[in-house]
Amino acid sequence: MEHLIQAAYFVTVILFILGLKRMSSPATARSGITWAGVAMGIAVVITMLWPDLHNIGLMLTAIFIGSLLAWISGRRVAMTDMPQMVAIYNGMGGGAAAAIAAVELLRGELASTGLVALSVSGGLIGAVAFSGSMIAFAKLQGLISGRPIIFPAQKTLNLVVLVVALLFGASLLVVDSSTALVLLFFLVALAFGVLMTLPIGGADMPVVISLYNALTGMAVAFEGFALGNAAMIVAGTVVGAAGTLLTQLMAKAMNRSLASVLLGGFGQEGGSVTGGGIGGGSLKPIEAEDAAIMMRYAGKVIIVPGYGMAVAQAQHKIREMMDLLEARGVEVKFAIHPVAGRMPGHMNVLLAEAGVPYDHLYDLEEINAEFSSADVALVIGANDVVNPVARSDPSSPIYGMPILNVDQAENVLVIKRGKGAGFAGIENELFYKDNTRMLYGDAQSMVNELIQQLKQL
Repeated sequence: MEHLIQAAYFVTVILFILGLKRMSSPATARSGITWAGVAMGIAVVITMLWPDLHNIGLMLTAIFIGSLLAWISGRRVAMTDMPQMVAIYNGMGGGAAAAIAAVELLRGELASTGLVALSVSGGLIGAVAFSGSMIAFAKLQGLISGRPIIFPAQKTLNLVVLVVALLFGASLLVVDSSTALVLLFFLVALAFGVLMTLPIGGADMPVVISLYNALTGMAVAFEGFALGNAAMIVAGTVVGAAGTLLTQLMAKAMNRSLASVLLGGFGQEGGSVTGGGIGGGSLKPIEAEDAAIMMRYAGKVIIVPGYGMAVAQAQHKIREMMDLLEARGVEVKFAIHPVAGRMPGHMNVLLAEAGVPYDHLYDLEEINAEFSSADVALVIGANDVVNPVARSDPSSPIYGMPILNVDQAENVLVIKRGKGAGFAGIENELFYKDNTRMLYGDAQSMVNELIQQLKQL
């Protein structure tokens, strides 16, 4: 039986890796998710065949309840709420790894100090990923402020809490574990996850989500080593590696170190655009009719979506506008910044849901050289990722951050709800450029108005 179980785990591992590989392309991502889901199903079923397995009824009940809740929530969640769904599901994975560690530590049956150390490490990392992801979810869902939450001596307190968690963890290696000691260890670890996430603002959420994804994978892998479970080891390692690479990619896209993200406070000053201008410029509004004429007679239009598009759920209207423009001979492309939105790939997911063809979506490196040949660049709810001060002002908090070169287009149209600054809390130089015009209003309503005007031309 053991050979059958190990063979099944090997198949599971292969399916996990192939599924992840297929997820790397939008054309095969859906099948990749299916393959990974099948792998997880095989792993769960085959685990039930382990000899001397107890509480099978409770496990099956938990699997049924969890699957039912996941199915219902997955069907009902709006695509605009996908970031917080990813955050909470990822957190649940870390919490599950921490729960496994707690059970193993309380049982006290791990064969060596090394296995105890692995279980403690997995428990600490999993607990931090769980509580941190819950705070990220609360920020994204609007249950607490999305701005950095800062208080005096915060960094010192965070360090003290981390050291205490490590001391409790180390004590589990040298003394017999007790319920009180294990409970204190996990409570302090959970507290550190909360404290670590509170000072991180919404602008850093893509990095935070991918980081906690990496931590969850690491926690699962550690617990896999402690239990001698090959499927957990490989699955956790793959998830941890993918999350780590994605975290590095997100941090690079913001030109910020991971340490600066975790220390938090970025964008804590709200700021607003007062109209005083940058370099003597001023905000120049435009009517929807004039904006529609500008796009109708353009040769190339590049659309830059941002979080404002997600909030307004304007992706379907944007697809309709794209169809109208292309029917009139206008070349339309979409420029996607790596950290646009609140999770990696947020804009891609929303536009794919609306049926925008994959070959219309271009990342920063692919599209930046084309802005200089674009007649119109239409910015919808994006802010910091198109701010030219990232190239020109060394004193700016976003200086050095790779941005979309929107300002190089012949004409720039910006759809924005109001005159507020972005998550970085600074004014956007783009809005004051001579070639920029502002369309104030909700993204969906404004795009719908542009559609109506285009139909009349």
